Amino acid sequence: MKTYDINTFRDLEVYQLAFSFQQSIFRLSQGFPREETFSLTDQVRRSSRAIGANIAESWAKRRYPAHFLSKLTDADGELQESSHWLATAHDCGYLAPEQVEALFSICTGIGGKLGGMMAKHEKFCLR
Repeated sequence: MKTYDINTFRDLEVYQLAFSFQQSIFRLSQGFPREETFSLTDQVRRSSRAIGANIAESWAKRRYPAHFLSKLTDADGELQESSHWLATAHDCGYLAPEQVEALFSICTGIGGKLGGMMAKHEKFCLR
């Protein structure tokens, strides 16, 4: 079993995946129609960026297990919202099936890691 030194939230694999995911969303959403700027484009960018932001904030709240868990739950909520917006973008014809499937696969990976952290959140907390 591998062990890793985790000194900051940036060392968390789930954060690294979330950051990469948000950058992919940014690049792909640049091709969305201009009329979607203040609805779909802004929403999917905001929710995808909030995943990593909530993970980062949770890391600062590790002294308080309930707060840590709450911020991880917020990150998961933003992940689910991002999935909704991606499905919307696909159904509107802005993302190809292979693009949305690749993004959904990343979402599944992030969700699994968040779920694992939430299930064992006290293991991450400061004592």
